[in-house]
Amino acid sequence: MNNRTKLKNKLTNFWKLLGPGLVTGASDDDPSGIATYSQAGAAYGLSTLWTALIAFPLMAAIQQMCARIGLVTSHGLTGALKNYYPRPILYLMLLFSFPAIVMNIGADIAGMGAVGNLLFPSVDATYFSVLFTIVLLGLIIYLPYQKIAATLKYLCIVMLVYFIVPFLYKQDFTQILKSTIIPTLKFDKEFMGILVGILGTTISPYLFFWQASIEVEEMNKIKNKKHLIVNKKIIHEINEDVDFGMSFSGFVMYFIILTTGTVLFNGGIHQIDTVEQAAMALKPLAGDLAYFLFAVGIIGTGLIAIPVLSGSLSYIITETFGWEQGLNKKFHEAKAFYSVIGTSLILGLSLNYIGISPIKALIYTAVLYGLTAPILIAIILHISNNKKVMGRFTNSRTSNILGFAALVIMTAAAVALIYLQWATD
Repeated sequence: MNNRTKLKNKLTNFWKLLGPGLVTGASDDDPSGIATYSQAGAAYGLSTLWTALIAFPLMAAIQQMCARIGLVTSHGLTGALKNYYPRPILYLMLLFSFPAIVMNIGADIAGMGAVGNLLFPSVDATYFSVLFTIVLLGLIIYLPYQKIAATLKYLCIVMLVYFIVPFLYKQDFTQILKSTIIPTLKFDKEFMGILVGILGTTISPYLFFWQASIEVEEMNKIKNKKHLIVNKKIIHEINEDVDFGMSFSGFVMYFIILTTGTVLFNGGIHQIDTVEQAAMALKPLAGDLAYFLFAVGIIGTGLIAIPVLSGSLSYIITETFGWEQGLNKKFHEAKAFYSVIGTSLILGLSLNYIGISPIKALIYTAVLYGLTAPILIAIILHISNNKKVMGRFTNSRTSNILGFAALVIMTAAAVALIYLQWATD
């Protein structure tokens, strides 16, 4: 076997290994997240590039814990909350998660529709939003889980466009390196608001629920599941998957800030409120190709993120009430599960028609995520260190250090978020 064949086999095996972690990471960079990163780049140039380095290990540590909880307990995070914690905590998470995820879906659908209109101006953005909603709903309901997982996995390739866009514009690599490794902090309301927004959109509670539940789905699709023995090899493979997915997410985040922080900021455009504004602003400054790739990437990320958002909400609700659930089941086998997904998509779409703008939806979502994330991280840390639940697969010292760092940072972010939203000048 020659070296080329060996390399091909290694890459093929690695691609097969990738699954929930890659999709979770890719869904983190949804259209609403891209809007947040674009705002950061346009307003402050390269000053927030360093946040990608900080966010990656924190994201990876928490998502690894969630994955292990799903694998070891055979329950999603909601099931763990239900079995080991007082019911009021579970219902509080449900109360905050439902509106936050629905508004996130609504903002993403609106962003995809607006970008579709940019690419095809003769078609109104509303029609694109409705079209994307119908297509996603049909695919989620009628495709079996294996095909959904494979489709989402290959859609992640679309996001590689963001690794190309910055290099269509002349870059100062010395300044990029400096901004990447030396943190910049400005203690004013606007800059701290951007930092809180970046943290809130990268370490999002819905990803915690999705990661744990989808690991259970992965187990369920394995034949002779009863013979599956959780061991260090399986845990290692899951950690590799999560690490790759979170690093992929971090790179996309980094390159979006890099793109908008050089092209838009240097071009004198410092106020970006939506993803379509970011795409439009790129066109005259970086050229048609940059504009086209940026826009296509937004639609691709939406197609990945919305099934994850709606799926995580459905897992939360159906596991809370003990209803049949699972993307591996057909509609007639889990009607409530798919009904929740359908309802969340329709409610998200309807937000654009009842006076809640995508920008307001993003703000409300950030507030709700910011309030729930610290509580959930604390619970995840507690479960992951509970030997009665996790057996010999409790957290390592490194996982605990990173987990507690995430808890402290997200708690500080939550306090800052409350202050920024309600403090009077």
